[in-house]
Amino acid sequence: MPVPVPRQRAIPAVESGQAQAAGAVGGPLKEEAHRDATPTSGTGATLTLLLIEDDPAASPIVPDLLDASGKPIRVRTARNLTEAERLLTDDVHCILLDLALQAPGGAGADDELAVLRHVLRLAPRHAVLALTASADAERGAEAVRVGAQDYLFRDELDGRLLSRAIRYAVERKRSDTAERRLAEGRLRAQENRRLERGLLPTPLLEGSSLRFAARYRPGRSRALLGGDFYDAVRTPDGTVHAMIGDVCGHGPDEAALGVELRIAWRALTLAGLCGDELLGTLQQVLEHERADEEIFATLCTVDIAPDGRRAGLCLAGHPAPLIARPGRSASLLPYDNNGPALGLLPGARWPRMQVELGREWSLMLYTDGLIEGRVGADGERLGQDGMVEMIRRQLSEGLRGEELLRAAVHEVRDLNGGELTDDVAVVLLDRTP
Repeated sequence: MPVPVPRQRAIPAVESGQAQAAGAVGGPLKEEAHRDATPTSGTGATLTLLLIEDDPAASPIVPDLLDASGKPIRVRTARNLTEAERLLTDDVHCILLDLALQAPGGAGADDELAVLRHVLRLAPRHAVLALTASADAERGAEAVRVGAQDYLFRDELDGRLLSRAIRYAVERKRSDTAERRLAEGRLRAQENRRLERGLLPTPLLEGSSLRFAARYRPGRSRALLGGDFYDAVRTPDGTVHAMIGDVCGHGPDEAALGVELRIAWRALTLAGLCGDELLGTLQQVLEHERADEEIFATLCTVDIAPDGRRAGLCLAGHPAPLIARPGRSASLLPYDNNGPALGLLPGARWPRMQVELGREWSLMLYTDGLIEGRVGADGERLGQDGMVEMIRRQLSEGLRGEELLRAAVHEVRDLNGGELTDDVAVVLLDRTP
């Protein structure tokens, strides 16, 4: 009585037309094994079987092996694992292994499945069928738990059943491999997300009366981090330093460089550097870390005095911040002394402008992703003027803090007619006495 294939896992009802208990033996399952609806290799190529048995010529089923299209399955035979290793090439789809073989060098004398473990290490990408005696079903089931796709009884082999078992084993292996790769991909994605979240800044503003809010949207699909970067820290003298920057491009290399520049900025700021001296040092970091000499970064830094009424502003090829004060329309801070982007001109200088903020204010720093989205059917860009008008209207509607930034980014996206292709970062500092 031939053993049904798969042996210890019942043929699903959707395939067989009837449900069977796992491991059941009998006529109905044998009849199911001869049904025409069988899985195929999925590649269109002729299947190749590697038979590893000490006396392969004693297997009368070998000439009768056919694939789903009726073409003969190619068979290679090996009498031992040394021969098998030589014959195991990429065009082999399935291995039929006699579990009675000895492992190389007598290894695993106390392990009944040592030969199977050796083959699984030797051929991790191939489907494996285990061949055992009919009185040793437990050993066959253990072979499946170790990694074989299925097991068959040596004295109950049938060419047609074995052909079907081979096709099922190949498809199972292919499915298992796809599931493993999917799981590995998900794990890598989770690890990347955790890493990227860890690389986003946590502002150090303890002791400051200023309120801080930020919004970040990378341009890369399924990414959490892009080439834009920002940070804010309070130094021991009470000065609040904030910055926002943009590395040209928005791939993973640019994101990594942005993180390096942000960390360097924080370290230099806490060490007491400011203005032109700080930007000059950052340019040296950029020149040393960038992968290409054409890579540059724009930057905007502000240092707000302890009383909150004045600030120093440095622009390195970056858009000027927006300031909003009670009783006045929101407007851009001066940008006449805008210096070059970091990495463009050796020995460049960046003037520090003194800005009067007043008693109560909101200061918004942003990257060009916020102003370069398209508006209207003609594809015109929003620009700084369009952004200023948008923020004025949103402020008049009573939007503040996180709510204001969220509304601004969403509206820019809607005006663009879909997702923005560039990274967007926005930082908002508020002073309310």
